Amino acid sequence: MFKQHMLSRLVWPGAAVLGALTFAAQPALAGECPADKIKPNAQQMVDYKPVGVTDVTLGAIDLGKQPAHIEGRELRFRKLTIAPGGIVPWHSHDDRPALIFVQQGEIVEYASNCVDPIVHKAGDIRPEVYGTSHWWKNLGRETVILYVGDVRKDPNDHHM
Repeated sequence: MFKQHMLSRLVWPGAAVLGALTFAAQPALAGECPADKIKPNAQQMVDYKPVGVTDVTLGAIDLGKQPAHIEGRELRFRKLTIAPGGIVPWHSHDDRPALIFVQQGEIVEYASNCVDPIVHKAGDIRPEVYGTSHWWKNLGRETVILYVGDVRKDPNDHHM
């Protein structure tokens, strides 16, 4: 019993270190641009119009009326539904940070700072921050559902 206990005390820490090193050596997480593909102005702006996209605001909070007193900003939560072949047109997040959660389907992002398209699958979450400009397309056969939380400055800004 003592030998078995000592063996466990020696083997498990080594296995934990090996596991951590293996995880750390993995390429970028799903839904991210691989580090070796990040490049400024990798994708140029395109002038596609929205196609097959429904954008519904589920709720919003005027942040100027909250204890944080962030005047002129709105915290918004939306549901985007993108039909097969649908396009979310080019837009910037320089002034509108967001978190996108892919609830259903698979969608491709064409980001200004990534050489290759980025595939997002159900369960992925994508931060969109200063320096992010992009467009998205549903190349699959299934409708994509995205939930979006963003901080909007201009209430007349209807960019997706």
